[in-house]
Parts: sequence; structure tokens; C-alpha cells
Amino acid sequence: MIQILKSDERGHANHGWLDTHYTFSFADYYDPKHVHFRTLRVMNDDRIAGGGGFPMHPHRDMEIVTYVLEGALEHRDSMGHGSVIKPGDIQYMSAGTGVTHSEFNASETEPVHLYQIWMFPDKQGMKPTYGQKNFSEADKRGKLRLLVSPDGREGSVEIRQDNNLYATVLAKGEKVTHGLKAERHAYVQVARGSVMLNGTRLLEGDGAALSQEKIVQLTGEKDAEVLLFDLA
Repeated sequence: MIQILKSDERGHANHGWLDTHYTFSFADYYDPKHVHFRTLRVMNDDRIAGGGGFPMHPHRDMEIVTYVLEGALEHRDSMGHGSVIKPGDIQYMSAGTGVTHSEFNASETEPVHLYQIWMFPDKQGMKPTYGQKNFSEADKRGKLRLLVSPDGREGSVEIRQDNNLYATVLAKGEKVTHGLKAERHAYVQVARGSVMLNGTRLLEGDGAALSQEKIVQLTGEKDAEVLLFDLA
């Protein structure tokens, strides 16, 4: 079973400095049909104008992953971390018992485009942690590259949930296939370009929730970058 969420069916808010689309209910946007999928709670498609950003604010008991597509995002947090996140970087923060952090566009003039992803943790009340790694476009070109996992295998970032996040970059005609074990689910998000998913066309911004499927097959149509979640 595949349930498609088209790009223009997502929630949307434009605050001037922030133009964002919500896959799942978030902030003032609420859709009872799209609150979360499995342990995937938030997937916000954010575009932040030059000089804009989120000032220090708190989180707890949430696994937070940031994936930058264009531009650069400057991060600061109460754990003492400070970094600039660029395309190819995966930033991970486990909020645990509580953390405050800020994210600002590192440029005063150029926009930054990113996906902010939240997942429920497997346990609450854990010590906050942080991780960041870079995965080049070559790592993802024509293949599924594991970015985050519960055990840090294959050089991925280790998270506190039984979820695996892959990314792929596909040219027209390039194909990747991911097998789903029994009782596993998947979510596909097209970050840019367009693909065929198991024979169904997905355009930029489209998402798809998969259950009771044996495989996830992606075929590039227009130069595409796709996130694939393998979920418990």
C-alpha cells in the first residue's frame, strides 16, 4: 500500500524570513490525517532568507536530523556545539532530557534550503547528544547511501531509534531498489527533481508512505535527490 502526499497538499506557512511546508502537523498547522507516520514525527521543508533564523529555543525527547540542500545553516546549542551545516552534511541532535539551540542562515544575502526531520526516540529521559557527518554527492550518486541508523553501521550517524535514513541522487534512468523486511515500513520524500516510485510518478516536494510493500524502487526522471526512511 502506497499513500501519496502531493507537494501542494502539505501544510504551508510564509513568515517572510521563513517559507516552509509541513508534511506532518506542526506549529499552527494541524491535519488529523497527517500527524505522524510510524515514529517519523516532523518533516519540514524550510527555506530561510538571508539573515533569518530560529533563535534559541528548547526541545526534549526528540531525535532531530537536519539535511541541507542549498546554502549554509549556522548551529549553536546548550551542549557547546557550534557549526555551519552545508549540503552533504547530516546534523543530528538527540534532545533527550532537554537542550536549547538556534539555527540561522549563515549568509546575510543567500537563502538556505533544508529539511528538518524529527523522530520519536526509543527511550525518553536520555542524555542529550550531538553528531555531524558529511556525505558527498558521489556517495549518493546512483546508489542508496545510509546516513543515519540505530547502530552507526557503514559510517552512518547513530540515532536512538530503529530507523534507517538513506539518500540517493539519481539522473534520468538511474535506478535503486531497497528491500523492506516484514513488518517494516518506508517513507519517501523527493527533495528535488522527479522520480518513479514503484511505477508511480513523484515530483519535487511529493512524499509517499509505504506499508506492506516488499520493495522500494526509485527510478530517476529529472535529476533527483530523494530521502528514504526505513521505519519500524
